[in-house]
Amino acid sequence: MPERRQYPPPAAVSRRSALLAGTAAAGGVLFGGAAQAAAAPSPSAAPTVRTRAAWNARPPTNPAQVLNQAPTYIVVHHTATPNSTDYSLAAAYALSRSIQNHHMDSNGWADTGQQLTISRGGHIMEGRNSSLPAITNGRHVVGAHVANYNTRAVGIENQGIYTSVAPTTALYDALVATCAWLCSAYGRPTSAIIGHRDLNATACPGDRLYALLPQLRGDVGARLSAMGLGRLAGAGLAAGEMPPFPDVPVSEPEGRFQHGPALGPRDPAASAG
Repeated sequence: MPERRQYPPPAAVSRRSALLAGTAAAGGVLFGGAAQAAAAPSPSAAPTVRTRAAWNARPPTNPAQVLNQAPTYIVVHHTATPNSTDYSLAAAYALSRSIQNHHMDSNGWADTGQQLTISRGGHIMEGRNSSLPAITNGRHVVGAHVANYNTRAVGIENQGIYTSVAPTTALYDALVATCAWLCSAYGRPTSAIIGHRDLNATACPGDRLYALLPQLRGDVGARLSAMGLGRLAGAGLAAGEMPPFPDVPVSEPEGRFQHGPALGPRDPAASAG
């Protein structure tokens, strides 16, 4: 499967103005119109999400903390791992197991840090335990993926490293479907879709994927409008919800599942376990 076309980041546009522009153009296609919006689902449809049982997850050492509230942000990450050309479901399952093993065995966490994972083949998988039922019921599982904001942010890990290349078409299309589902389930506007670097000082989700976020918001908005949820496509974040936009490091070590801070002092202890 070929790589998705690489789009340069908009010239002389700040992250804050890019975010606002993305919400204003929720129904359109940005970056010259080269990418098309994903086909709209029926109003009740959610994307196919592979459960933890499907990819043979380990039991967590402690159950996840579930909050009776919707998250404020939908955070896009990259795994900062090699851009594999194995797009199979088996490879996607192996990815989820590898992430969980790293988070539990190397980081000492109770379980996978993020709520959802998307492989380069476009397969969507449940991450931290209880994530799927929580989303279905409009509740939030506290994860470990964005420092100091884990009680307010649901995280999507996208397989690969996108500092200099863009994601595959299959991954991007699955990301559109996932974000539309989350916006619908939580009643959140498309402006809630942000990158890890908008909350923490990190290169994640990579310059190329980050540059696609305005287009992602537009494609998600078109999908929501087709579902009869156009109010979410045109809405902006409420006062006080705009993220802090920290400085991005000039360089950041690249390593397996190392893509910036995941836990901070303002996170509850349950984030890690």
